[in-house]
Amino acid sequence: MTDRKLIRPALRDYRNRDRKRTAEPPEGKGGVRDLGADSGGGAAPGLIGPRRKQVPPEQTNAENFYYLKQMGAKTPLVVVLADGEELHGWIEWYDRDCVKVHCFNEQNFLVYKHAIKYIYKERQP
Repeated sequence: MTDRKLIRPALRDYRNRDRKRTAEPPEGKGGVRDLGADSGGGAAPGLIGPRRKQVPPEQTNAENFYYLKQMGAKTPLVVVLADGEELHGWIEWYDRDCVKVHCFNEQNFLVYKHAIKYIYKERQP
């Protein structure tokens, strides 16, 4: 059997070729490389592929604003729990997981937020 030499470029030749491609500016762009502009996928300039969606924030400021407004005015509220029970009172304080409801002429309740079905303002006659 005879020795056969494979005819293929060495790995270093591929690396040098890739370095030359990234160093050369594309034609007509004035040295700015914009790979994402033609794709239409919402990619940022210089990136390949679509942009990933951002994760929504864990807590919105709307909830904080509502609680602070009702606490400051001591607005009479009805807190309806997941099992249908209603608590009548006003919000004394809250944190990330709980709401303290100060009930009228009754004891106060510390309610987990996940146990609250909804809250609405109590109508006064």
